[in-house]
Amino acid sequence: MEQVRARHILVNTLTEAMDYYNKINGGEDFGVLAKNFSRCPSSQNGGDLGLFGRGQMVKPFEDAAFGLEVGKVSLPVQTQFGYHLIQRTQ
Repeated sequence: MEQVRARHILVNTLTEAMDYYNKINGGEDFGVLAKNFSRCPSSQNGGDLGLFGRGQMVKPFEDAAFGLEVGKVSLPVQTQFGYHLIQRTQ
């Protein structure tokens, strides 16, 4: 079964998501931003969601995570939970 490992930052608005996306691309640490600003319980672990396979996450999130190269960060992905920045870590 194909799996990826990813972390994410979950926020309420596209504006917030783009702000953090720009900060990450400007050199700020993804994990620190996740810990300080993500509204997901995974924030305590720097946004780390661990390994997951297809069918375990909502489709837009899954498609983005599986489509990323290791180390890359997605543009904001909207789901019913809010806006996610996703970084594939494995």
